[in-house]
Parts: sequence; C-alpha cells; structure tokens
Amino acid sequence: MFSFLKRKKSREPVVYKRPDHCISRKNIDPDALKVLYRLSSLGYTAYLVGGGVRDLLMGRTPKDFDVGTSAKPNEVKRAFKNCFLVGRRFLLAHVRFAGGKVIETATFRQNSQTVGEIIEHASEGPFEDNTFGTPETDAYRRDFTVNGLFYNIEDFSVIDWVGGMKDIEKRIIRAIGDPDIRFQEDPVRMMRAVKFASRLGFTIERKTLAAMKRHHSCILTAAVPRVCEEVFRLFPYGKSSEAFRLMYEVGLLGDLLPDLAAHIGRSGKSKSMVFKYLAELDEYEKMMSAKGFEVSNGLRAAVLMTGPLKELAKDGAGRRVMQAFQQSLKAPKAVYFSAVLLMESAKRLSSSPVKGKSRFIYNKDFLDALDYNRIVLRAEGKSEEALNEWADLYDAKAKEKGCE
Repeated sequence: MFSFLKRKKSREPVVYKRPDHCISRKNIDPDALKVLYRLSSLGYTAYLVGGGVRDLLMGRTPKDFDVGTSAKPNEVKRAFKNCFLVGRRFLLAHVRFAGGKVIETATFRQNSQTVGEIIEHASEGPFEDNTFGTPETDAYRRDFTVNGLFYNIEDFSVIDWVGGMKDIEKRIIRAIGDPDIRFQEDPVRMMRAVKFASRLGFTIERKTLAAMKRHHSCILTAAVPRVCEEVFRLFPYGKSSEAFRLMYEVGLLGDLLPDLAAHIGRSGKSKSMVFKYLAELDEYEKMMSAKGFEVSNGLRAAVLMTGPLKELAKDGAGRRVMQAFQQSLKAPKAVYFSAVLLMESAKRLSSSPVKGKSRFIYNKDFLDALDYNRIVLRAEGKSEEALNEWADLYDAKAKEKGCE
C-alpha cells in the first residue's frame, strides 16, 4: 500500500471556519447546492470538492462544481430522478440539470492497489478504483494539495487534510504524498501539474518538480487518448506559452513530440520562436473566450507546430510536420487535416486575392486560416496587409449573400 497512507492512526484535518475563508454560497452554482443539500438531508456526508473549492478560494469562477459524498453511486441515483451512472475507471453519478449542466457526484474513495500492481499495469491506463473510503482517504488519493480541499455546506467550513490552503497562499503546486510514487501511479499527473502551474501562475514545488524530471518518460506508458486530451487542455485560458515551455524544461515535450522539442533546442531553447507563436495564440484565445467562442484544436495544433514548419520551408511541409504530431498523439483526423490546411494556407494568403483564384474564402476553415496567419505574422512582426484584403473580400461576399 502507498507509503503516504501508512499512518498508525487517523489525524485530524485543519478546519477553516467561515470567517477564515472567502467562499460564499452565492458564488456556488445553485444546482450544486441542490445536490449538496439533498444528500445532506438524507443523512449522507456531502462536500464540494476539488478544483471548484480551489477556484472559489482564489476568487475565480469555477468551470465545474463537483461533489464528494459518503453515498454510494446507487444511493445517489435513488436520491435524484435526473441522475445517471457513468464511468469505466470508476462509477460516477451525473446529476443532470437544464441546459445540459452536470453536477458530477463521486463516492469518497481510497487507493486499492500496491505500487507494483500500478506500475505493472501502467500501459492500461489509470487503475480500476471502486474501493470506497472516507473523506480523509479521498483527500489523500487526490493529485495535488490545492485540489484536495473540501467545502462543507453544513457549517460553511473548508476542510483541509493535505495542506492545500497554505499552498494556495504560497502559490505552489505540490503532489500529495510521495511524488515519485504518485507520478508512477498515473504519469498524466505530471501534465496536470504543468497545466495547473501555468494556468494559475503557480510554481511547482521543488520535490514535485524534481520527481517530474526523473519520471517524465513514464508518460509514454499512459493511455494515448488521455495524453492527447491533456495536451489540448494546455491551450485554454491563454497560458499555452508558459505550459509548453515547462513541458520542454521537464522533458515531457521531448517524450511526446520529439521533433518539436528538437526544433526548440536548435532554435534558442526558451527563446525559441515556438513560444512567441504560442504567446500570440494565447492573446487570441483570450479574445475568443471573452466573446464566448472556443478556439479549434486544428488551429492550436497548427500554431504549436509552426516552428518546425518554418524550419522545413518546403512544399508539403505542413503534412510532414503534422504526420509526426499525429503519430505521437493520435489526434482526431479532423484536427490533423484542419491543421495541415491552415499551415499550407500561408502561401495562398501571403499575396492579395486575385479574381478567379479567391474561392478559398468559401472553405469552411477560411476564418481559421485567416486567424492562423495573423497569429504567425504578428509573432514575426510582419505586415498583415494581404490578410486584410482577404478579410475585406470575405466580408463583402458575406454581405452580398445576406442581401440576396
């Protein structure tokens, strides 16, 4: 069993009473409150858990509100007519509300495998884990201290078994328990450390960072679909430049995208143009998010791989570069084909649109191509005059169509 769970007796958590923290019920999703109060009224322990608590403590608006409870999955299902049980890794209760909203509700769990069993079956993905536990064991099985906090709706307190409150104050990402064990248990946690550090503007704690540098190659034993998903999760929130720089520094990028990492090494390392392209993409991400739009993964992949594309500088380079990307991450084919089109649009959009050769404006990826080329040109400090002409032509055609 894990060394950090080998305690002779249970220790008490630090409990922060309502005056000691900034979480208010008015900032918690009303449907999440319904789930918490319903389970509590039935005699179950029910806490708001994970990233939602972390974000509320930081004054951020959480993307998700997750609930941890002593109720078993079938007991949660009986409590809510709008509940559906899902999951292969372990059974989760999804309580569904209007607008497609889901409040994910999980029974408190504990780790159920030895380190040897986890390493032996690492290539199969995260271990099966339907061993129910207590709030304490559930806190210790989470990845990082800042994600191990619970909010108790009964007395409005924050319950801290793992030191997460102090680490939020210190702005650090720290693995719960022995990081050497935790990253071998689930190597994708290393990518999550990068994601949280870059997104929150935190520093990765010294021992946690050292373990990442020792075990980065374990990421190759993780299930490829999970890794691909985590790669694309590094882009939102406008922090991809910091995220991929950290991925490069700890060695994860060299494992997952060796051609890209090699290019970065040849083109200035931390000063590589790769990070300038990503910095421009980050500004675009922020702008699109403010307008309520999400950036396509095809555009993200194209920008990420623009450095190697420029280095090859030959016809068909986009396809060659993205084939290497695809081979490593097995991204959806739609992402691959979209990225290739965007990368190979640069030559076409670098000059003014010519009558009879401007049908590209009717391509479904034209606007992404326009934005991709703007991102690249802005990073390089070059003129966008030709792109503006293409944009004006697109607007004029759209206006004509609207008048028909």
